[in-house]
Amino acid sequence: MKRGFYTIMSAQFFSSLADNALFVGAVQLLRSEGAPEWQQAALVPMFALFYVILAPFVGAFADALPKGKVMLISNTIKIVGCLMMLFGTHPLMAYAIVGLGAAAYSPAKYGILTELLPASQLVKANGWIEGLTIASIILGVLLGGQLLGHSVATALLSIDLPFFTTSIDTAPEAAITVLIGVYLLAAWFNTRIPHTGVEMRKMPKRLISDFWHCNIRLWQDRLGQISLSTTTLFWGVSGNLRYIVLAWAAAALGYSVTQASSLVGVVAIGTAVGAVVASLRTRLEDAPRLMPMGIGMGLLVILLNFIDNVWLAAPFLVLLGGLGGFLVVPMNALLQHRGHNLMGAGRSIAVQNFNEQACILGLGFLYSFSTGMGVSSFGAITSFGLLVAGFMWLIKRWHAKNLRDYPEEVEHLLEIARNDHLHG
Repeated sequence: MKRGFYTIMSAQFFSSLADNALFVGAVQLLRSEGAPEWQQAALVPMFALFYVILAPFVGAFADALPKGKVMLISNTIKIVGCLMMLFGTHPLMAYAIVGLGAAAYSPAKYGILTELLPASQLVKANGWIEGLTIASIILGVLLGGQLLGHSVATALLSIDLPFFTTSIDTAPEAAITVLIGVYLLAAWFNTRIPHTGVEMRKMPKRLISDFWHCNIRLWQDRLGQISLSTTTLFWGVSGNLRYIVLAWAAAALGYSVTQASSLVGVVAIGTAVGAVVASLRTRLEDAPRLMPMGIGMGLLVILLNFIDNVWLAAPFLVLLGGLGGFLVVPMNALLQHRGHNLMGAGRSIAVQNFNEQACILGLGFLYSFSTGMGVSSFGAITSFGLLVAGFMWLIKRWHAKNLRDYPEEVEHLLEIARNDHLHG
């Protein structure tokens, strides 16, 4: 890997670590304030809100500046969101600001890979970044849970700063303060990311029309549409399963937030293993053949309803995460490859984020509404499982239709991916 790659990985790890720990802290902050459950579920779509609203702008912004600088600005916005949460802003609003920082961060962190590395290393690089992202999810939710635990929280709240009085007097507030320090560490790594030497692209005057043109181009591409629809569905469901697992653990196992956070980490362990295996054993052109795994993953989700023992739940969640990780890494790489060829790295990642986060937003608000109407976590899990399996089956049929109706075009695009993988 080229110089700077591991610095990028370090910056991504610590920023994502804080994101995931903050989610656990925000859930507990709302619970301690007596907020209804629908507000806790709404944290997921609120984080996705600015991904959708700012999608036409963040991709062009990431292409107009050195991506290390974009990542630094984005981490600063996340710190502002944390401070808002500490100083009285409603947690949903403050968490949306953290999501704003994440929305600006994402096109830069993925786009810089296509600037720094040849196509032949994209799957491997995606394995690294997805593996570290999943590792940060595992450690992040565990960190968030431990910071909220009685012993750690008591120790943090007992720290007395001389000549300085703070309003931090609850476990969630102490946890958020610690996480500001983690964001600052990520920001320091951002300052060490080298310039890739790729020419910056000027911000277009008509950003919205430019974004929709890029969106349409990617959806019309015979491989882009398949990889985009698959990753959109995967992340839409995965983003909401993070909260659903917390709710399921409370309902089926009687777990607290601290205890349930470890199960979210268990799913992430499986995803990390699947991501690493995929990065070692699959190529760009292999991605469309992996769609049956998505159907199987959806059907497995439904079986979670019949598990009420943690010793059975843990390996089951590892398997569930492993299937998802093995599917999404080559799909992400193929999508980045097509997007980079069609419109540039930053814009293609912004299109991807828009579609994925719009799916998270829609499914998240649907879940929040259902919770407010009294639907149990078990009913939500069944719905999500059927949704994944059904839509993955439709996407598989879509790709088969493309192969049947446009065989030369699809084979030509697969050949490009194959050659770039071998000779990039």
